This record gives sequence, C-alpha cells and structure tokens, in this order.
Amino acid sequence: MKHYLFFFIVLIAACQSADKTTPNPNPPVTTVDTVGKFQNPLLTAAPDPWVAYKDGFYYVMHTTGNDLRIYKTAAMSRLGASRPVTVWTPPATGPNSRDIWAPELHFITGKWYIYYAADNNGVDATHRMFVLENESADPTQGTWVDRGQLNLPDNKWAIDGTVLQNNGQLYFAWSGWDTDLGGSQYIYMVSLANPYTVQGTTRTRVSSPDYAWEKQGFGVNEGPEFLVHNSKVFLIYSASFCGTDLYALGQLSADASASLLDPTSWTKSATPVFGPNGGNGTFGVGHNSFFTTPDTKENWLVYHANAASGQGCGNNRSIRMQPFTWKADGSPDFGTPAALTVWIKRPSGE
Repeated sequence: MKHYLFFFIVLIAACQSADKTTPNPNPPVTTVDTVGKFQNPLLTAAPDPWVAYKDGFYYVMHTTGNDLRIYKTAAMSRLGASRPVTVWTPPATGPNSRDIWAPELHFITGKWYIYYAADNNGVDATHRMFVLENESADPTQGTWVDRGQLNLPDNKWAIDGTVLQNNGQLYFAWSGWDTDLGGSQYIYMVSLANPYTVQGTTRTRVSSPDYAWEKQGFGVNEGPEFLVHNSKVFLIYSASFCGTDLYALGQLSADASASLLDPTSWTKSATPVFGPNGGNGTFGVGHNSFFTTPDTKENWLVYHANAASGQGCGNNRSIRMQPFTWKADGSPDFGTPAALTVWIKRPSGE
C-alpha cells in the first residue's frame, strides 16, 4: 500500500511540474477594437508635415529635400493610400536649387501659394524663403508660377515660413538667425502687402529660446504655426535642436485684436505644450500643423516624430496625428504624444 501511495505522490508532483513548464497551446486572446480606428504613422520618411483643407479634400506636404510634392486625400487617416504629385522641381543651380525644406500650402484671395525654404547649391547659410503661385482650384493641377524670393527684411537666413490672415491683414512668420553667423534661431514676423510682397522694412522678433527646454542641443525656436480660436491667436512652435529627443512644442498667445507685430502682445508658455517625447515610438515630437474636420466638430494636431531614440533630424521622422481639445481658458490642450501601438478613432466623417 505504501508503494502505491508513493507512486501517486510522485505522479502528482510530476503533473504540477509539467504545468509550470509547458506553455498553454491556446493562450487567451485580447480582442482589440479596430473598427473605425487607425494607427500612426500616416506616412514614413515624411518630416515637417503641413495640411490644408479645401472643397472636400486634404492637401498634405512635407520636406523631401529635393522637390515639392502634394498629397490629395478625402480622408486624413488614409493618407498612406494617396500618391503624391510632384508640382515643382528646383533648378540645377542658383539660390533655390538645394535643401528644399518645410513647404506649406496656403489658399489666399482665390489662389494657392506654396512657401518653402531653399539654399544656394547646398550652402546652409544661404537659406531663404521662396513663393510659388497657382490659380487652379486644385493645387495638384494647373501651373505653378515662380514668384521668387520673399524679400524679408535684413535678408538673413530664413526657414519654416508660414502665413496668417487676421483682421484683413496678412502676416508672415519664420525662423531665422539674428546675424549671418548662425547660432540660436528666433521667430520673426512681418506683415505682407500681398502673398509674395513684404510690407515694411523691419522684422519683429516675437520669440527667443529663453528656457532650458528650448536650448537642448542649442537654442532653437522654429516651425512657427498659427492657430486661431475665439478671440485668441496662438503661435505654436518647435523648440530645441531636432537632433535631440527633446524637440518639443512651445506656445505664444496674443489677443486677436492686438498689434501682432508688437512683441509685448505675445505671452510665452513657461513649459512645453506638447512633448518633449512620450517614449513608445514618439521621440523628438514637433514641427506641427492643424486641421478641423469638415463638420467643425473636431480639431487635430499633425506632427512628426521618430520611432526610436537618437534618430535625429533625418527621414526617420514620420507623420502622426491625434485629436486635441480646448482648455477652460481657451488655449489648446494637445495632451501627450500617442504611442504607435494606440488605435485612434478616425476623424469625424471618415
């Protein structure tokens, strides 16, 4: 009887040991609801994204370095299915021949305009802003007319230009150097007489890299983008060197009725409003744009980020987007960068 009991105990112990080491051939499956949702990124190898909406279509541009391309899509969350149209290639030599950066597409007074930065045969110090014009209703069609260099006051290094139409006045903002010697980047503004002609002879510096979070790598304020909500104008910009993981979004705000060319009209947030990074495939978040869904119910932030730490300023940066809301004081609430594993509800109407 003792032998049978011993055998029974050994058998139980063996079964328990097997239970600890043998994997379950049918592990439980966690169901993820993906219906009506998408995951970032929208496009890979697509830094400095810009989006414009008109007549039922979103038009998207980003830095390619050697040409200007426009994506056209009725659904931003399905941007990856769109095929870009190359609308302009640079001349072989000259002031706008190389390093074509951060193009933006704007519809102003019945015409389309592209603002882009370029330099003279790869010499970074010669970067200036240039303008193209198109009368077609669809910017992927028609003829783009070269309006030449936007002759900004002081004629110094300039990149990341953008436009604001406010109270009947056109404004242009960009990132530039104080001198011809490089160093810190500042945000400047001027008013425009028309989309390709500056009004006035002086540039106004509205932002400098003041805080430590704006000086990672070196002092940078760049990628300015306007956002108007109720009676406020926000200028959302990118801070710190893009070669670091600590690239982040900062914010200036002003009353829409204020003199926007007066630096004292602007108030800077003391902390980043998005980023500097969220981990989980969201490093170096920045260089943003915005869109509102056609039904005006949702606001979306579009930006680029790297999927891994240390990937820097190159083509590893991909386009992402996520919805944002508004705080009680009327300022934007961008939340935190969404991980690449997160499923996000598609924009309204998609």
